[in-house]
Amino acid sequence: MKLSIHGAARQVTGSMHLLQVGQYKILIDCGLDYEKDHNLQVNENFNFKPEDIDVVILTHAHIDHSGNLPILVRMGFNGQILCTPPTADLTELLLMDSVNIFLQKSQKSHRNRRHKHQRSSGPQPLYLQKHVMDTVERFVTIGFNKPFRITGDIELTFIQAGHLLGAAAAILRVTEDGVEKSIAFTGDIGRKNYPVLNDPEMLPQVDYVVSESTYGGRNHTKGQSVEEALMETIDKVCVKEQGRLIIPAFSIGRTQSLVFALNKIFSSGKLPPVRVFVDSPMATRATSLYRKFHNLVNPEAQEFYNKQGDEFDFDNLTYVESLKDSKQVSNYYEPCIIISSAGMLEGGRIQDHLFYNIQNYYCTILFIGYCAKGTLGYRLLRGDPIVHIKDRDLSVYATIKKTDVLSAHGDHEDLMNNIKSQDANKLKGVYLVHGEESSMQALADDLEAEGYRVTIPEKDMVYEL
Repeated sequence: MKLSIHGAARQVTGSMHLLQVGQYKILIDCGLDYEKDHNLQVNENFNFKPEDIDVVILTHAHIDHSGNLPILVRMGFNGQILCTPPTADLTELLLMDSVNIFLQKSQKSHRNRRHKHQRSSGPQPLYLQKHVMDTVERFVTIGFNKPFRITGDIELTFIQAGHLLGAAAAILRVTEDGVEKSIAFTGDIGRKNYPVLNDPEMLPQVDYVVSESTYGGRNHTKGQSVEEALMETIDKVCVKEQGRLIIPAFSIGRTQSLVFALNKIFSSGKLPPVRVFVDSPMATRATSLYRKFHNLVNPEAQEFYNKQGDEFDFDNLTYVESLKDSKQVSNYYEPCIIISSAGMLEGGRIQDHLFYNIQNYYCTILFIGYCAKGTLGYRLLRGDPIVHIKDRDLSVYATIKKTDVLSAHGDHEDLMNNIKSQDANKLKGVYLVHGEESSMQALADDLEAEGYRVTIPEKDMVYEL
């Protein structure tokens, strides 16, 4: 077998790994690299021929794992894309949203160039709706823990990763020249006791592991539950200060977990009622998919549903649909919570809410997830006193806060435990991807101290397994 890491090598986004078994080529994930947001066209530069790929395995729906699939299809890939049923539906939602974002950026660039009387064309959309539909037609869905034979010599099993509804680690068992080999691709590893999602399953014993390392060297805050952390902030911002709390959240995954946590808080009467707006049409559609695949949510969410009803709906909660209604939220002057996408602030309705509230002393912006370098979210968290939003430079007077209680990534301890489920004498190698270089090094150091053989791959390097 040959392994090459074509994305998320010594960085977080753009997961893309190629496993070659003889002449058969398997691509595991095909994500968008948006750490080079100024030049998204780099995503068209594959270091292999798309038409040579035989099959794609998709671990989960997030764009940094799925967002390059339509380009792969547009440039010649014509095989199957294997994933779980929720991943197929959620990926379609996210890819369609990406098309809208590309078109908006292209139109904005075109307007700016016309204003400056420039003739050269701006960046073209990486793909269009047609390419997404061509991609979706290639999905073949496989349930968890149901071995699927890709070829006579290659078997795939998905196990729950806990990071997102439908998220999976991919376990491949291969017979090559009469020798059996096995390799696990963790995708993104979730954490235990996370709202709505099941705990990640431990990996079975394999020969090689390709592991994410997002939180290498960092542990999540201990001793405070999701509800306790949210209650503390809501009580201060919305109850005591009578202000507004804006929470940028990814429409798929983070929003559903956040809504369930708020449902538990307010239905228990632990805080006075506060109006909650979920301002993201995609979050509304994604929530309907969480209801569709309700058999895959965790036992706590299922029990809540059986006893108290829909975990994604409660009094004072409004799902905002139209753009007109979204603008009306800005005119709501009572204390409120606004949940809107996108989580890194690079597009979507969240930018409108920031535009009208970034200079509001009685507003708090609470980040609940990772923000990649170069994004507006990253700049706010860095403490920039002035930020550029919707063609204007605005001073930051709102309070900027961050909590990791709703991070859907396992921390350093979780990553270590996931690998330590493997016998160090039997595991032949660990390859770290999907993390900043410092995070990878911190994780590698601790794994090597435990006797594991660790590699931090360079992009496009080929490793013989």
